[in-house]
This record gives sequence, structure tokens and C-alpha cells, in this order.
Amino acid sequence: MKKNIESRSDTDGAADGANDGQAERQIALRKIHRLMAFWRIEPHELRGPIPRAAPAAPAEVRYRHPVSGATWDGQGPQPAWLREALIREGYTVDELRRAVGEG
Repeated sequence: MKKNIESRSDTDGAADGANDGQAERQIALRKIHRLMAFWRIEPHELRGPIPRAAPAAPAEVRYRHPVSGATWDGQGPQPAWLREALIREGYTVDELRRAVGEG
């Protein structure tokens, strides 16, 4: 008798897994329909190649070395030339910022 209960729970689990997938699919479809309604997207717009996003504009230069002309936009790790200019060459951050307007 115990075997029947175990085997039955195994088959029920497989059916539940399939139902879970269907339930998730239905949730996804409802979400897609809501988004299409919100953005007023028609089904024919979904056919064909996916349009590519426009490339991001390059970041604005924030720091420029007055002599070498090396630049940095302030994003990512601080470049070696900036560290050298501040530590060894004696420039201040304000001087390197002002050089941006001069370049």
C-alpha cells in the first residue's frame, strides 16, 4: 500500500511540474499583453529583426593634462597619467579640470 502512495506522489509531482510551467507561461503572456497595451505595440511590430539601440554617446571629458593632452572622463579606474600629474608633477585637481576648457 505504501508503494502505491509513493508512486502516485511521484506522478503527481511530474504533473505539477508541467502545470507550474503552464502557470508561469500564462503569467508571462499576461505581462506581455499588459506591456503591449501600455506601449501601444501592435503584433505586427514584433515580427522581423529586433532594432538595435543607438550607441551611447562618449562620456564628456572631465580631466585633461595641460602638457600631454591626455584625458579622462571620470569613469572607471583613475588612469596612471592622472595619478602622476597629481602626485609627482604637482598639479591640483582644479588645474586638471580647468585644462578641459582650454583643450
